[in-house]
Amino acid sequence: METPPDDAALPGPLLDELLGVAMDVARACGRLITDERPRDLVADHFKTSSTDVVTIMDPRSEALARAELARRRPEDGVVGEEGTDVPGTSGIWWLVDPIDGTANYLYDMGFYAVSVAAVVGDPHTARAWYPVAGAVFNPVADELYLARRGGGSFVETGGVRTPLAVGTRTELARCLTGTGFGYAPPSRAKQGRVVAQVLPRVRDIRRMGVAALDLCHVARGRLDCYYEAGVNAWDIAAGWVILEEAGGVLRGTGGQRPSRLLTFAGQGPALDELEELVVGLLREIDPDAPEPDLS
Repeated sequence: METPPDDAALPGPLLDELLGVAMDVARACGRLITDERPRDLVADHFKTSSTDVVTIMDPRSEALARAELARRRPEDGVVGEEGTDVPGTSGIWWLVDPIDGTANYLYDMGFYAVSVAAVVGDPHTARAWYPVAGAVFNPVADELYLARRGGGSFVETGGVRTPLAVGTRTELARCLTGTGFGYAPPSRAKQGRVVAQVLPRVRDIRRMGVAALDLCHVARGRLDCYYEAGVNAWDIAAGWVILEEAGGVLRGTGGQRPSRLLTFAGQGPALDELEELVVGLLREIDPDAPEPDLS
């Protein structure tokens, strides 16, 4: 398992400050997207495909996060899903997903989140960054998930903060398993073939469409494990530290760091079994696919 870089060992007071900023920004953006959501909300534009939707509230939420981070932490860098890329000088970067689960938000399903994480190292380089503090806020449920390195993992709702701990199931057949699908039709077809073979080997499958909350639900024991291909840094950064502080593991194949190729979350033998199953199925479906580049 990959270990954090030396510069991830920030002093406790700084970690507390970063966590406080992440919480405040996630809450502010969550209030914005719920309080000012247009009644006639429609897709503003699309990114990678006609299913990869963006609303007018996605960039508004990101602009608010960018402004608040500039005010509170002006020397830090910021990278956001909707195009924010502001360099910094402190060595700390913020990864922001202004609405994770935009399709759910568009349909007013009430299951979406804002994800805000402080990381050390450059997030533009796949193996160079590591999260140190993060918050994931579901404004509809009023659930704020939060953690910083060495400080434990919690969910706060109604002013009450409750510690998180991952589930303890060791058999994959008894695990409620989360997953997600990409946007490109060929990828979705392949993922559908994989999940059809995973389904009879687990307790059941949940596909909620919000990667950040999937990781938080593994941390909380609402899901036992999770896998997905195609996740981005801003999807997993806050959930990563929340999960690990709850006793869980986030990783890619072969014990390496999570990547866009494959990301797994959970703990113990069930996680090992899930990885073996999914990787084996992918090789059966597409034997000519290149092995993951972990360099």
